[in-house]
Amino acid sequence: MLAPVDVDPGNAAQLGAWDGAQGAFWAAQADRFDRAVARYDAAFLAAAELRPGDRVLDVGCGTGATTRAAARVTGSALGVDLSAAMLEVARRRAAEEGLDGARFEQADAQVAPFPPASFDVAVSRTGAMFFADPVAALANVGRALVPGGRLVLLVWQALEANEWMTEILGALAAGRPLPAPPPDAPGPFSLADPARVRRVLAEAGHAQVEVEGLAEPEWFGADADDAVTFVLGLAGWMLDGLDDAAREGAVADLRRRMAAHAGPGGVELGSAAWLVTARRA
Repeated sequence: MLAPVDVDPGNAAQLGAWDGAQGAFWAAQADRFDRAVARYDAAFLAAAELRPGDRVLDVGCGTGATTRAAARVTGSALGVDLSAAMLEVARRRAAEEGLDGARFEQADAQVAPFPPASFDVAVSRTGAMFFADPVAALANVGRALVPGGRLVLLVWQALEANEWMTEILGALAAGRPLPAPPPDAPGPFSLADPARVRRVLAEAGHAQVEVEGLAEPEWFGADADDAVTFVLGLAGWMLDGLDDAAREGAVADLRRRMAAHAGPGGVELGSAAWLVTARRA
C-alpha cells in the first residue's frame, strides 16, 4: 500500500483536474473512453511481452482496463493514477472480475515511493504525456523496474496527425485563434516528437528505445448526436466566452463534422500514436 497521495508541485494542476471534475467525467464515461482507444490495445499489450509471474506497474491507469488486462496474464498488476473517482471504478471492476492480483493506488508516479526493482514491466496507455517533469517521472518508474525491465508507452503523435482533435478544435474554436501551449508543457501532445521521446527516456535511464508509428480510428459515439453530447461533456469549456449565436453555430458545426464521420459502426475519427518501448539500463 502506497502512502496517501504525495504530488510533485509541478503536477498540482494535474491533480486538481484529474481528481476533480475532469476525472469524474472520465470515470462516468469509462466504457466510452476505453472503446475510443481499444484498437491500440492489442499492439500495446503485445509490446509489453507479458508473461505469467511478471509484476506490472500501470502508470496513469485511469479506470484500470490495461491494469486488469495485464493482471489476467501475469497475476499481478498495480495501477496508479491521480483520480480517486477513476480508481473507484477500477477497483469495482477488478472485484467484479475476481482479479485479486489487480491493485490500485492513488499516486503521482513522478514522486511515488515505489520499492526499488519491484516490477518487471511498466506500461502507460496515453498517461505519460501529463507529467510536469517527464524525465523525473520516468526515472522514478525506471528505479521501480528490475534491471532490463520493460517499459511500454502509448503517446499521441502531433496534433495535425490526430483528426479527432483537429475536428473538435475546428468546431469549438468557432474561428477564434487558440493559444498553443509550449511544446514541452504537460498535455496530450507533449511527447509527440520522437526525438524528444528518445531524449527523455535516455535521460531517465532507459535504453533500447524504439518508437513505432500506429494509426487507428477512434470511436466517439453511436451516432452524431451521441458523439456531440460526449464531446461537449469533454471539451464544452471551449465555448466559454461565446455569445448565444456563436455558441449555437459552433455546436452545429461540431454536429456536421461528427455526422460526416458516422458509419455503420458509429462515429469514428482518425488518430495516430507512437508505440514506445524501452528497457531499464
